[in-house]
Amino acid sequence: MAVGLRPFTQRTGDGAGEPVLNTDSGEELMHVQPGVSIVLANRPPESPGTLYISTQQVIWLNDIDRNRGYAVDFLSLSLHAVSRDPEAYPSPCIYTQIETGDDEDESDSSDSEPTETLDLSKIKEIRLVPSDPNQLDTLFDIFCECAELNPEPCDEEGEAEGHNWVFSADQMDDAAGEDAADHFSANPISGIGYSNGDHDLVQNVLQLQIDDQRFEDAEEMERETNSSHH
Repeated sequence: MAVGLRPFTQRTGDGAGEPVLNTDSGEELMHVQPGVSIVLANRPPESPGTLYISTQQVIWLNDIDRNRGYAVDFLSLSLHAVSRDPEAYPSPCIYTQIETGDDEDESDSSDSEPTETLDLSKIKEIRLVPSDPNQLDTLFDIFCECAELNPEPCDEEGEAEGHNWVFSADQMDDAAGEDAADHFSANPISGIGYSNGDHDLVQNVLQLQIDDQRFEDAEEMERETNSSHH
């Protein structure tokens, strides 16, 4: 498995073509979403392309340039969520964090580098912006389904290396009237990697900056829960 974001140019068929999947390993195509722009880190969005979600990876292909495309394995996705807050990003999108295997922060200068010279292996977050925002929930559900198909490798004791969380703004609404810890412990999605080694749900939520008020409430709930344990 390749860690992090990588270029993807293997296509078949005429025109824009379709990605070549690893059928020998049982990889299957789960969903195709046309009209999706991709945003690498803090760079400007690229021209719309087509998003392909398979049982093993997420692939984005430029509709015009057959030599431009990106892919990331689900095992490298440490977090994904629906973002509809214009303060976090102007357009509704699927936000993902990527496990790169590199503890060093991205260089600020990389945001202005041409894509051809950009080190994709250091990109730690991407946004997928569909032209039709109504498709976000469908895309999110498929991400969740495929994440469950790719559990974390087990350690020597046979236990998964860690658990992580994927959530939508609607799920945050559902938790608003109940204890946050109880709600999320009953709704885990495990096995899509770490978030830079951080297993704290609230910290992951805060990083998204999707809905500040909801996150502040969740943080307060966790502090109260932790205080009751000490």
